[in-house]
Amino acid sequence: MPRRQQRHIAGSGSDGTEDSDSSAERERTNSSESDGTRPKRQRLTRASTRLSQSSHDTTELKQTAEHDESPPLTPTGNAPSSESELDISSPNASHDEGQTKDQANRDSDKDLSHRPKRRRCHETYNFNMKCPTPGCNSLGHLTGKHERHFAVSGCPLYHNLSADECKVKAVTREKQEDELKVQEESNSRHATRHQTPTSKQSRYKEQVAEMRKGRNSGLQKEQKEKHMEHRQTHGNTREPLLENITSDYDLELFRKAQARASEDLEKLRIQGQITEGSNMIKTILFGRYELDTWYHSPYPEEYARLGRLYVCEFCLKYMKSQTILRRHMAKCVWKHPPGDEVYRKGAISVFEVDGKKNKIYCQNLCLLAKLFLDHKTLYYDVEPFLFYVMTEADNTGCHLVGYFSKEKNSFLNYNVSCILTMPQYMRQGFGKMLIDFSYLLSKVEEKVGSPERPLSDLGLISYRSYWKEVLLRYMHNFQGKEISIKEISQETAVNPVDIVSTLQSLQMLKYWKGKHLVLKRQDLIDEWKAKEVKRGNGNKTIDPSSLKWTPPKGT
Repeated sequence: MPRRQQRHIAGSGSDGTEDSDSSAERERTNSSESDGTRPKRQRLTRASTRLSQSSHDTTELKQTAEHDESPPLTPTGNAPSSESELDISSPNASHDEGQTKDQANRDSDKDLSHRPKRRRCHETYNFNMKCPTPGCNSLGHLTGKHERHFAVSGCPLYHNLSADECKVKAVTREKQEDELKVQEESNSRHATRHQTPTSKQSRYKEQVAEMRKGRNSGLQKEQKEKHMEHRQTHGNTREPLLENITSDYDLELFRKAQARASEDLEKLRIQGQITEGSNMIKTILFGRYELDTWYHSPYPEEYARLGRLYVCEFCLKYMKSQTILRRHMAKCVWKHPPGDEVYRKGAISVFEVDGKKNKIYCQNLCLLAKLFLDHKTLYYDVEPFLFYVMTEADNTGCHLVGYFSKEKNSFLNYNVSCILTMPQYMRQGFGKMLIDFSYLLSKVEEKVGSPERPLSDLGLISYRSYWKEVLLRYMHNFQGKEISIKEISQETAVNPVDIVSTLQSLQMLKYWKGKHLVLKRQDLIDEWKAKEVKRGNGNKTIDPSSLKWTPPKGT
């Protein structure tokens, strides 16, 4: 073996001197070369062996790293979790140059060990979970956008559909949504120029009316038998047959709403807000009602995993079983919310509850409300808020109808932070009463109010209906010639931005010669007046004279 190669293998000191082992080795090698009879053997020192092995291993690791981004494996086959698992012994301490090389090798290996592991699967599905629908293989999704599902809300089989049918419907819905967006963009450009619906909108309205003609015709005998047979065969494990119950147009609207709700639940599942094991409360027993929940609420895990919760309708304490609830009701002394009763007319009362003085009650109220509200983040920090709880009284106590919360000191003059009507009292006019009461408080405070955004879907519908009713009533009673948005705002306590958006939706705002003009549409006023007469005196309204309240001076 050449002398230079031997010197490189043995290594040398930084001062140019060689160690005794390497000198002796070269002498033996030279003598063997001169003899010519002895075989050419190399006796490497312990230090040189270690250095050669570390250089060889490091070269292999670097080559592997160039072809594969995954970290080097330990002898057990697992990715190394610390530097100790990549231990490459260094040469003897006397070899300074060898120690420098070994340190460099360690640094390179350390960099390799900190590289992220290669992901072999990018799916977020838990394949141990299965759809609870009998006979379902968890393939497909009601939205047509996912390959698998794990809940009834996304099960095509439960909805009496196949996975391919769901995909076809998804493509059709996307096309319709794209066409609708284009139409809305073109309409928004001329929103303030048209006082009446366009010819295209009128034709579409006539088509919808034609499609909905036969929705109340009822089922024929054969269809009834088919529906009954389906119900007897599958029971509650399948959705009832919906064909021929209503018009195809209404059925398609319902299917779109189902797909949208299923997509929202799928997003929550992917984000981790809802798990496949479903620590989500499905139903609650509240007074004499059993209510199906709509959204997830962060109740303690020991309660959420039960799926069914028992809530006292007066103190809002939540319990695990019917027995505990019955024992609690026997000794619960609450018959109305805590706080001051600031409004009463007939059986309707409103209580002002301070979140600082009645913290537990307000926290329980927020947890209960989250079961029916999507956009709600306030659960435990209730001290800066006042809660106005509306109740309906009978001989057993004051039953919760709904509530709204309000900041004690709102920088943006929000008069509502969160508002809810309990499901058993919806579509009875209580939502408008709560909204009207919030604006009544703003009038007493001599402020202009607006609800905090974002509003829930049902909340947005209720507010738009209320603003429309307020503006049409103002137009009906107005006798002057010029209408000012500022005057409307001061009299109704509605924010000018909300007034303008409502006027635009009613097509009562027109831009003409550099000015915005408010149009008094008599047809809409007459239509609103006819509805008011039809409702009669039984319409639920807030009487300002029944309010006994003074604005709080501070916290």
